[in-house]
Amino acid sequence: MQTPPDLFDHKLLAQRRARAASFGAEGEFLHREIADQVSERLEEVNKVFTDKAIVGPKSELWTEILGGKAAKDQETLDLVEGSLDLAVHGLALHWANDPVGQLVQMRRALKPDGLMIAAMFGGQTLNELRTSLAEAETEIEGGLSPRIAPMGEIRDLGGLIQRAGLALPVADSVKLTVTYETPLHLVRDLRAMGETNVMRSRRKTPMRRETLMRAMDIYAKQYAEPDGRVPATFEIVFLTGWAPSETQQKPLRPGSAKARLADALQVPEINAGDKAEN
Repeated sequence: MQTPPDLFDHKLLAQRRARAASFGAEGEFLHREIADQVSERLEEVNKVFTDKAIVGPKSELWTEILGGKAAKDQETLDLVEGSLDLAVHGLALHWANDPVGQLVQMRRALKPDGLMIAAMFGGQTLNELRTSLAEAETEIEGGLSPRIAPMGEIRDLGGLIQRAGLALPVADSVKLTVTYETPLHLVRDLRAMGETNVMRSRRKTPMRRETLMRAMDIYAKQYAEPDGRVPATFEIVFLTGWAPSETQQKPLRPGSAKARLADALQVPEINAGDKAEN
């Protein structure tokens, strides 16, 4: 079996999260917002969930909203096989060296026809900050270094669901815009959330103050709104799949349809051998 790349320093991630805990509720607003959105999505599912687990760095917060058992997003999840009818991964999958492995563990923890929902940051997250840092570092230092972790695009992330063996896969996203008094207030919020750079390929020396201040200046000049506040984009990708079950609907086999598409659309049927007329 292929070993997943070791992209992230999880020891450092744990240290950053421990530091973030000192900010208290200041770093929780996105988690509360996304947990509320997951709750709304579950209300639309015609099923009552009684055995639930929430995986993530703030899983206790999520259980206040969704109920269930809290579990940390460690390499081996503390979940019992076949014990759940709902498993939620809350804003942490983007830090997993093996995201498919995380989803596989969640699928194994589900009972047949159990539901998995993963909410994670997508590729458009912090695009304003990425652009500003890249321009400033190129201008002042003559090159680029990894400053913000790469995040997957929805078309790629959707494939994780099927690779994990989940049925009826769905991937969709929402964009949230948060405004700040200055870009430095955004940087403080990222620290409060424990969402700062822990890539192993990161530059190990601190960013030069001149580069940081230039990036903040570029950010403010390029993106400031009429009132002077600056926006920050957070793209949240939702991955949804079900543990396979014999009771689930399945796509028809090719050629097994009982009605012709042409009849349903009320248009003439064209045989493959017919020639098109100009």
